[in-house]
Amino acid sequence: MRLNAEFSFCAAHRLPYYDGPCFRLHGHNYRFLVSVEGEPDPKSGMILDFVEIQRIVEETILGKVDHQNLNDFLDNPTAELIVKWFWELLEPKLPGLREITLWEIEGCSVTYDGR
Repeated sequence: MRLNAEFSFCAAHRLPYYDGPCFRLHGHNYRFLVSVEGEPDPKSGMILDFVEIQRIVEETILGKVDHQNLNDFLDNPTAELIVKWFWELLEPKLPGLREITLWEIEGCSVTYDGR
């Protein structure tokens, strides 16, 4: 069974190795989906309490990146490298983390599953 929780944040970035308009500082309204896999606890009936996953993501990711410049954290903050960084931050704190999908713009996303 898979539990999904969706989050959003606003941030700026520039792609220093890109030959095009994204070389310049610009912003996005990012959205990301965190998926945790497991079986519901027999007593609680939950894989993980939604309140707990929200707390972990807020403390680990959103509190750092919302309304910030992502270049302060990553040299080349492409969607691919951002979602991999999010995985590295969350994986130790979320047992059963299965994948993270990040949307930089509507209709364009990247999914990372730790491989």
